[in-house]
Order: sequence, then structure tokens, then C-alpha cells
Amino acid sequence: MTYTCRVPLRWVDLDAQGHVNNAVVADYLQEARVGWLLSGPNAHLLGSSTMVVSHQVEYLAPVLFDTRPVEVQLAVGIVGAARFALGYSVVQDGRLLARARSMLCLFDYDAGRPRRMTNAERAWFSAQSQALDPFASLGSWRVAERAHTYGFVVRWSDLDPYGHVNNVRVFDFVAEARIRMGPDGSDTRMQLAAEQGLTWMVARQDVDYLGQIAHRTEPYQVRSAIGRVGRTSVTIVAQVEDPVDGAVLARTNTVLVSGDASGRPVPLPADMLAAAQRWPAEVSSAGAARTLGRPVRE
Repeated sequence: MTYTCRVPLRWVDLDAQGHVNNAVVADYLQEARVGWLLSGPNAHLLGSSTMVVSHQVEYLAPVLFDTRPVEVQLAVGIVGAARFALGYSVVQDGRLLARARSMLCLFDYDAGRPRRMTNAERAWFSAQSQALDPFASLGSWRVAERAHTYGFVVRWSDLDPYGHVNNVRVFDFVAEARIRMGPDGSDTRMQLAAEQGLTWMVARQDVDYLGQIAHRTEPYQVRSAIGRVGRTSVTIVAQVEDPVDGAVLARTNTVLVSGDASGRPVPLPADMLAAAQRWPAEVSSAGAARTLGRPVRE
């Protein structure tokens, strides 16, 4: 059983390169997830009892602006005692442009811990459950002492009905951090690419959520490092941290591909190779990163 959500595109969803920003695609997944929950007897979980544990998003081609909605097809994967998996396909004009996986759990916000599903809740999820193809591993990396640091402040509009930062905004925070990974801090990576006639494309993003990000005036930070370095792609590892107490609130892996003006992969530029030497990630266990499909420009 598959649920289909038609998400209208907004002109403001586009970025400087003229297509839907990669982080906005995660917003489309959320729209489908919300619509699906509201369509059935478990609508009561929305806004009070669900928490996103992780996302995996694979970008196959750019989403372009159109007055017609984009389709997000949602399927339910494995269902556990407190968790359930979702799979998504983002389709425009019959073309598959992105695939994704999410893991969610039921959460008791008053008690501050996950809770088990009731029999009725689990029955609705289980009735839709089907096998979902797993995504390839990006390897296991961690941010080491030598890392690029970017500070950011949470906006009031970043909050969701739970009163903390919406899970989709983490895509924005780590994107702002990696765009600023220029060689000397004076130019962004995107400015350098434009000067060189290059473009950066996102092929895959994985996010693991470890804690809640609250609204406050004090800044948080993203520490980023570079893991796997291939001929045309790199894996950037990042973690969102609270510098007040050192807590790690989210960890992400992003596969970037270097491309020419037409989007064809080309060898990594010298400044990215230098960045890999300056901010190296560490392997935390065996595993290799792999770029899947055709990427979407950052």
C-alpha cells in the first residue's frame, strides 16, 4: 500500500542555481508524512507523540519549478514496538528524482522517553508494512579535533509544534556550514566554484538526530570534516553541537559531487583537496562510502 501526496511547489523553494534546494526536498517528505498520518486513525500522534530518529535522502536529479505539484509516494517499512520506517519516492512528470528513508518513533514528551505503540496504533502501521530496499552505507566516520566550525542562531520560525527546531532545519544548518568551508574563510565554497566554472551537487544526505535543539539567543555550532575523498566526490561529515555543554545533537553525512556547468562529474578542485587535508574526518569503523544515482546541484 502506497500513499501519494501532491505537494505544490513554491517559487521561493528554488535556490541560486534555479532548482529546488536539496534541503527543501526534505520538507516535501515531511509534507507527505504529515498528510499520511492525518489520513488515518493515527492522526492523534501528529504534534504530540512522534519523533524523527533519522533520514537518508538520495538525490537522483534536480526538481525544477512547475505550476503542477510534485508527487511524493510514501510506503511503510518495518514496524517495531515503538518505531516504524518510511520510504519515499519523489516524482515529477513521471521521473523519479529522489528516494528517501526515515525512521520515526513514538515519544512521550512529558516523560522524556520513547513509548510503545498501542495495539490499535501498531495494527494500522502494520497493515501497510512492506519490504523497503536498504540504502548503501556511506561508511562510518566521526568529526575529529581538526574540524571546520560554523556558529548559527536558531530562528523562531525554525520551531515546530513540539516547541523545538523542526528536523528538516538540520539540513539547512549543515548546508550553511559546508558552504562556508572555503580555504581561508573569506570566500564560500560556492563562490569559488562559480569562479572556476564548477558546481557542487548533493548526491546523498544522511541525518541522525540525537537530541532536541531549542530556541535561545546563544548560538549553536556545526563542526564539519571531510571523510572519503574520491576522484569526483567527497563525503562531508558534520555534527550539530551545543557549545555550552558539548552535547552532540545531530550527526550527518553528505556526499558531494564536483561537476562542470552542465552537471557532468569532473575531478575535485584543488581547494577541496586542500580542505580534506585541513579538516580530516576519522574512520570510526570499517565501511566505504558510495555515491548513488545522479546528484542534484547544491
